[in-house]
Amino acid sequence: MWIALCLITLVGFSTSQAGGHGSPNQEENKIPQGSLVPGQGEATTAIKQHLCDNLINDCQKHHTGWTRCYEDRVATCDLRRGHRHILDFVRDMVNSSQECEAWPTPRHRAHIPSSALKKSRGGVAGDKVLVVATVINSTFFKLTRPPQGKRRGIRPQPAHIPGTVLGGLVLMVRAGYSPVRNLSQPVRLIFRHDEPVGNGTCVFWQESEQDDGTGHWSTDGCDTSHTGSEFTCSCNHLSFFAVLVNPVLSLDKRNAVYLNYIAYVGSALSIIFTFISLIIYICLHRRRPEKAISVHMQLTGALLCLHISFLLCCFWVRLLSENEDSVVCRILGFFLHWSVLATFSWTALEGFHLYLLLIRVFNIYVKRYLLKLSLVGWGLPTLVAVVCGISGVYGKYSLQLEDEGNQTSKVHMCWMSSEFKQQAVLVSFITTVVFPCLVILCNSCMLGLVVFKLWGLREGNGGFKSGSDGKKTSKEKRSRLWKDGATLLGLSCVMGLTWGLASTTYITYISLPGLYVFTILNSLQGVFIFLWSVALTCKSRSDNNSSVRHPSTQKMMTTSFSN
Repeated sequence: MWIALCLITLVGFSTSQAGGHGSPNQEENKIPQGSLVPGQGEATTAIKQHLCDNLINDCQKHHTGWTRCYEDRVATCDLRRGHRHILDFVRDMVNSSQECEAWPTPRHRAHIPSSALKKSRGGVAGDKVLVVATVINSTFFKLTRPPQGKRRGIRPQPAHIPGTVLGGLVLMVRAGYSPVRNLSQPVRLIFRHDEPVGNGTCVFWQESEQDDGTGHWSTDGCDTSHTGSEFTCSCNHLSFFAVLVNPVLSLDKRNAVYLNYIAYVGSALSIIFTFISLIIYICLHRRRPEKAISVHMQLTGALLCLHISFLLCCFWVRLLSENEDSVVCRILGFFLHWSVLATFSWTALEGFHLYLLLIRVFNIYVKRYLLKLSLVGWGLPTLVAVVCGISGVYGKYSLQLEDEGNQTSKVHMCWMSSEFKQQAVLVSFITTVVFPCLVILCNSCMLGLVVFKLWGLREGNGGFKSGSDGKKTSKEKRSRLWKDGATLLGLSCVMGLTWGLASTTYITYISLPGLYVFTILNSLQGVFIFLWSVALTCKSRSDNNSSVRHPSTQKMMTTSFSN
């Protein structure tokens, strides 16, 4: 469940944006008067009684490009019995001087401007124009490799657009007798949804040049906007439209159990090793009172609080029933949120201290340096957590997961209450996504400066001078490279860069390998801190026993800050 701490925020934010508002209310579902709906008008009534159940099969059987055949015949086909492939269907003559809205289903709506209706008339006299709107099962649209060359001025797509069709339905809109393209005023297509979805993209179907009945989804001429419970596609033509979405999370029960065990064992080990690390840092600080060691102590203490609060939140929620909440769970949620903020605050201060230590080491005097760092590292998280606690956002959080087989399971945690979903998600997103991302970005830059500085010190010292004993010099060089690599790896863990893997799991739509890597590295972060403390201890002993110290090492260990 360690990964849940990351996913609750990322997934919860996507859920609130994509489908967190629940089912559309009656006001949203109300169809405006004058819109085209199934069963409206004399022509529509006839169509509803005689639905085109064989039209797609006939077009696929006798025409390789079945979508063109379907568009031609759907306006005049004689429908004789109940349909199986066309779920809902509207067809009627409308006045081209007025805009038109067609609702083939309560979740699909097409808004066609008057300019598009007039253009669809072609050279036919009269103001009336035929409008057809229907939805088709997406399984009839077979994908093939997109064309790589130019075709009728449409920009070729280099690869398939990832995602699945929202609701498994494709909206077909046809108007008039002439092709409708390059509209100055776009057609608006609305796709409503209740289920949580990830990023969505409006696309239309483009047939393959091979005329084999296949094609690909294209975004040309279509813009996408998302307003919480519906996608709005603004397109400059009429065709077969859909919204391709990516699942918020796909995790089966077996992998969820494995990730839980990894998180529990890793956090338990981190508690043990961070406690040992604190003792090591205290001993080091007594022997060599440096500000860098004090900053390490603060970060280790925050990390210890984080792992303890995480395990307490996970195990305490197991004692509660499905719909039960408690004061203890609210307090633990407060403690966990405060620990997360404190950990990232001291992680940022680690990067700041490293910058002062290595880059601006000369002519720096900061009065009461550690006190000021503590006010930021401990004071800021306390202030934020207290404000959130007064707002009452803490409590039991429930996250529903769904695997590829549509099997659902719930993850519970003492974090921010699901009862205050909008407020909790916003606070959680700002404090545990935006803030950590800024910290990781800044510390990544700091790590780059460290690499540059170490490289400059090596070059400034003339590297490793070659002598009569070439093998010995080569061995020393390899040893120094290994030490530098270990130093950078340790700094990456100390500066919290392993948390950056959370962004890769989100960008790649929560890939399963990314979840495992993220869970292992971050649940074992206390172990990495312990290894870093041991390395500092060994370095301290070697420096005390050696009268000669490498310039870069001297630079790393130098500090000039006042208490």
